[in-house]
Amino acid sequence: MTAPNQVLPVPPADLPATLGALRAAGHRHRTVKQELRDNLLARMRTGEDRFPGIVGYDDTVLPEVERALLAGHDMVLLGERGQGKTRLIRSLVALLDEWTPVIPGSVLNEHPMRPLTPASRALADEAGDDLSVAWLHRSLRYGEKLATPDTSVGDLIGDVDPIRVAQGRTLGDPETIHFGLVPRTNRGIFSVNELPDLAERIQVALLNVLEERDIQIRGYQLRLPLDLLLVASANPEDYTNRGRIITPLKDRFGAEIHTHYPIDLELELELIRQEADLVAEVPEHVLEVLARFARAVRDSPSVDQRSGVSARFAIAAAETVAAAALRRSGLLAAGPDGAFEAPVARVGDAASVTSTLRGKVEFESGEDGREVEILGHLLRTATAETFRSRLAGLDPSGFTALVDDDRVVETGELVSSAELLRQVGTVPGLAKALDRLGMGDAPTPAQAAAGIEFVLEGLHLTRRLGKNVSDSGRTVYGNRG
Repeated sequence: MTAPNQVLPVPPADLPATLGALRAAGHRHRTVKQELRDNLLARMRTGEDRFPGIVGYDDTVLPEVERALLAGHDMVLLGERGQGKTRLIRSLVALLDEWTPVIPGSVLNEHPMRPLTPASRALADEAGDDLSVAWLHRSLRYGEKLATPDTSVGDLIGDVDPIRVAQGRTLGDPETIHFGLVPRTNRGIFSVNELPDLAERIQVALLNVLEERDIQIRGYQLRLPLDLLLVASANPEDYTNRGRIITPLKDRFGAEIHTHYPIDLELELELIRQEADLVAEVPEHVLEVLARFARAVRDSPSVDQRSGVSARFAIAAAETVAAAALRRSGLLAAGPDGAFEAPVARVGDAASVTSTLRGKVEFESGEDGREVEILGHLLRTATAETFRSRLAGLDPSGFTALVDDDRVVETGELVSSAELLRQVGTVPGLAKALDRLGMGDAPTPAQAAAGIEFVLEGLHLTRRLGKNVSDSGRTVYGNRG
């Protein structure tokens, strides 16, 4: 499946152009499942990455996927939203041969050595070894359909074309059929996302595809043996509840594989780093806060556990705090040297995500009106945990001394790094704190400001500093007394 403006790859010039040349080159016909099995084994033996871009499944989901592919099983992936099911399914395309031979113009991507339709068989018989061969890139051997209540049998399987019937063809002739997405993906991989959302009569239409590997259209049995791998995704609750999916269809999938959210914090962080499109620098300690925040939301009793909290939640949160840093850089005036604020995210920038991302979370009934309050509490908890994890044992006296004698430190979304550093001055223990936060020996002013704000917020959350947020949005740290 290609994007609208994607440039299609051009086949190498040395590929055989006729059936005779294809045979002479030693090419042999393989089914899609044999092709996937052979290529997967080859990657296993060379140590090449089998599923690029898939994070957190190395020891759990991917071995099950590999066993299903090696067994030649169609599979269904069960998991809550945002667990990378579609990403994993699409990654299977990389296990197909880069180029595969087809009969030119064949809607069903028929192999020159195995023509299916009467027209293609007649053409092959007539041309013999001179039959022309075209080459199809693996990116065009993937089909996908998001199951919706209005999906029809015609969309997936096909329908009779009345114009062709009117031209004199019989209803049992494949030439009268306008094929749907599944047969058009013949010799490839077809994915049905959110399978239980298909109406039952549409699910019935897939039974023959999965077992007999042929299709029925309008009651006419077309003996066109389809060659494809069928993969589906579903939410476990929808898939296992009676009435959402018919039992015979479940029985025809050879493998049922359960996905999950990242098991540990490091995998959550790795996923954010890989997927987030950040418009500004987001320090590691801020990313850790967001990763812990996502995990806390996922585990909260106030959140509907059946719907889950997508991995996209943490990714969107990272992109939001990066945007807040860029906004600060755009709004602050240039410094005395004419330079503008470098966009570096601070922990205070995360406060905005509690309102902008609440739509990504399904709360339990009874929590109406408390969504932002709940998310704010979980964010503070995540910040305190990150503070303890990264700065445990740090002597905080240099920072707590900043607010002795009724002095305060002001920060906030529109407080510049220079202004914050001027208020703080020289702080004993600052260099050690910044080093613990991964900022090295020579942090920039914006990085140092981000580190200082995190330490102040952590000291507040561990009850060693007071804090007040003004109506103008400025945060004031002072003596708890």
